[in-house]
Amino acid sequence: MKLLFLVNHAGYFLSHRLPVALAANEAGYEVHVATPRSKHVSRIEQAGLIWHPVRLTRSGLNPVAQLLSLFDIYRLYRRVRPDLVHQVTSKPVIYGTFCARLAGVPAVVNALAGLGHLYLAEDFIHRMLLRVVRIAYRITLRHPNMRTIFQNEDDRSLFVSRGLARADQTTIVAGSGVDTKAFAPRQPANPRPLLIMLPGRMLATKGIFEFVAAAKALKVRYPDVRFVLVGEPDPDNPASVTERDLDAWCSEGVVECWGRRSEMQVVYAGADVICLPSYREGMPKVLLEAGAMGLPVVTTDVPGCRDVVVDGLNGFVVPVRDSGVELAKALERLIVSDELRRDLGAAGRKRVLDLYSLEHVIEATLAVYRELLP
Repeated sequence: MKLLFLVNHAGYFLSHRLPVALAANEAGYEVHVATPRSKHVSRIEQAGLIWHPVRLTRSGLNPVAQLLSLFDIYRLYRRVRPDLVHQVTSKPVIYGTFCARLAGVPAVVNALAGLGHLYLAEDFIHRMLLRVVRIAYRITLRHPNMRTIFQNEDDRSLFVSRGLARADQTTIVAGSGVDTKAFAPRQPANPRPLLIMLPGRMLATKGIFEFVAAAKALKVRYPDVRFVLVGEPDPDNPASVTERDLDAWCSEGVVECWGRRSEMQVVYAGADVICLPSYREGMPKVLLEAGAMGLPVVTTDVPGCRDVVVDGLNGFVVPVRDSGVELAKALERLIVSDELRRDLGAAGRKRVLDLYSLEHVIEATLAVYRELLP
């Protein structure tokens, strides 16, 4: 059986889909991966997977570029003749499902990891684009042998209620999983100032500005507490924070900007609290990794985040876009209590082990494959 992943960024495939691909390979599938060219491609090939180049941008609406993407995908599907394609994120899902029907691909799995910035944008142009995307979903998500994987019930219900997907062709797989052996609680080597961290892409929709506002308020009362941003701007995303913003915050001494880090287990080991005041998520990997590390979390009452964090059990859930006021109050509760941080962190570790481990996600995904293939 040939399985082909279509993803619009090789780095994203490595961080979110590689374990599933390797498990499928071990289960007997011949695994192919199609992404645009990038520095990450060599790691895909080193993992023993068959890589194919496609012209597929994450953003941009140039008509010629979109036609070239469709041509590349269709030609690839006709040449490889996969038994099943697993398409990840919005553009690969829409383009890939359309091409899969034309190319006669027997089975299709679509994975929507959140609904993207269009569902959060409020300006006229993005509202119009959202209408176009919804029409595209309604037209293309009609393959007769297909499952669309959502990461939370809110997103699935939204698609079904709007007629964008059939209920019997949808399922929920809770995120991309976390390796609970690699991400495990660690004791800090030496006493140090408390460190509160926001890891992720530097996007306004991740709650960066709210985090900075909360840090400013708390620094007045707790000057020794460190507030850290881990990640880098995403120029392809219209919600990206600018380098100028980051430089200003760092110069002011409000937050520390660590940039992109690769060994996140080591990074989390230096933190005491993880904060993600996001506007909307699919199933945030940051919160799963933090839970596996036994770290308490403060996040927002939005889809994805509220699935992982139960208020008062393994962290605190605050209103979204609250200018940092309620966020600061929740963080202060953790700043002043070592025992509370320890108890919430232990509960978070147990919740991840019970519901969100990598083993759970791999088995659930392979089960979807088995349902669709003869």
